[in-house]
Amino acid sequence: MELMTIAAPDGPSEAYVARPENGHGPGVLLFMDAIGLRPQIADMADRIASWGYVVLAPNTLYRSGTAAETSPTRDLREPGARDEFFQQAMPRVDELTADRTTADIAAYTDALAHLDGVTGGRFGTVGYCMGAQLAVRAAGQDQRFVAVGGFHGARLATDEPDSPHLGLPNARAELVFGHADQDRSMPPEAIERLGDAMEAAGLTATNEVYSGAAHGYTMADTAVYDEAATERMYTELRALLDRTLSPA
Repeated sequence: MELMTIAAPDGPSEAYVARPENGHGPGVLLFMDAIGLRPQIADMADRIASWGYVVLAPNTLYRSGTAAETSPTRDLREPGARDEFFQQAMPRVDELTADRTTADIAAYTDALAHLDGVTGGRFGTVGYCMGAQLAVRAAGQDQRFVAVGGFHGARLATDEPDSPHLGLPNARAELVFGHADQDRSMPPEAIERLGDAMEAAGLTATNEVYSGAAHGYTMADTAVYDEAATERMYTELRALLDRTLSPA
């Protein structure tokens, strides 16, 4: 695992870089959840890299502070700790407006494209929680993204004029979504709206709810971690990346 700094639009953004054993492969942009750029994200990036990809995971909350300043200091597996942390995390998330994320995504994509070892001219992206929004926006913004994974994503298809799903007609990616069950940030009507948008855009897509899995289910450093749902996520994500990017 390497640590680099990206020159983002409003300041420096730390980022993890994970590489496969041979050091090269197609590029994958990993968008973290709202809990921050921390060892859990590094572990996830390492696992994806082990499949043959070069993975870049930026601190998308850089405007609010460094990775250390925006990550938890308590163990979020303790009772009540996760809910307590989100009380301070959500204002940071709210600062990520559509205009800001558009500029940020361009900077992150440029950094990925210029990383040593990145092969080919096509990329994948995967996002978790708020990161799934950025992954969807990336696909609508840059057609070099041919694979999009979104897991326990939040507010992907709202009735707001800047909803992430509205960029899908510009996308040329295959998309795989694994929604959390009974997720207030992505209720059934939003999942249906997202599915309708992907179908209308003519995109190949999977849009499923992981039964019994709570929002945040992939995060092993929190109390809502669900191992079975997480392993399903990795299986489906790897198949998506292998279909679309063909690692070396």
